[in-house]
Amino acid sequence: MKLVVVQHLFCESPGAYDTELDRRGVQREVIEIDTGDKLPDWSEFDGIIAMGGPMSVNDEAEHPWLVEEKRWVAEAVRAGKPFFGACLGVQLLASALGAPVYPLAEAEVGLLPVIRTQEGVADAVIGGLAEPLVTLQWHGDTFDLPEGGVLLASSPAAPNQAFRVGDAAYGIQFHLEVTPEMAEQWAGVPEYSAALTATLGEEGGKAFLADAVARHDELGGQAQLLIGAWLDLIDARRAL
Repeated sequence: MKLVVVQHLFCESPGAYDTELDRRGVQREVIEIDTGDKLPDWSEFDGIIAMGGPMSVNDEAEHPWLVEEKRWVAEAVRAGKPFFGACLGVQLLASALGAPVYPLAEAEVGLLPVIRTQEGVADAVIGGLAEPLVTLQWHGDTFDLPEGGVLLASSPAAPNQAFRVGDAAYGIQFHLEVTPEMAEQWAGVPEYSAALTATLGEEGGKAFLADAVARHDELGGQAQLLIGAWLDLIDARRAL
């Protein structure tokens, strides 16, 4: 299996997802789009992973590559290509398929549970995760569901937390992949640091980061189950 991984910031890698990808011997081509890497022909890959970043999908003036990336995502997903997007990645999926993305009244930050819908409980990818599902939240934007999107999980602050389009395109707003090193790096990103302080305060932010590091094995275990279930879908399609 060969995947293309699109990153939008050096420290927004697949993190704990890489553990399962490595275990299965999945080949990856990593595209660091914010530094000028060009998007490849998506048809040459078995699937797409799109990770997070500090920008909004609406920041096309500051980041012109967003225009092409959204066109690329829309074309691939509408053709049935398996897709997995996290945080900015889910917002890209929603926006690429015509749904609005917009700021929350207040950023959602913390180790917080998400609640699966009936469709989410029954879903082949997200249904097998822990209950309650504790996730790392660190975002200021949310989105509406695109046409044909199936809501899989919600939270009080951001009701659209996860959705599916078709049978193999998935987006999740939350994080499970964050390693201790990534948590430290994210705290140094100005946009993330500002959201952390504004939402939790200086001491609350420190406590959140310490908790995220302490529970990274729990989060990472769920990350591996999640990405593994998505890879199973791709394997089943390739076997046909």
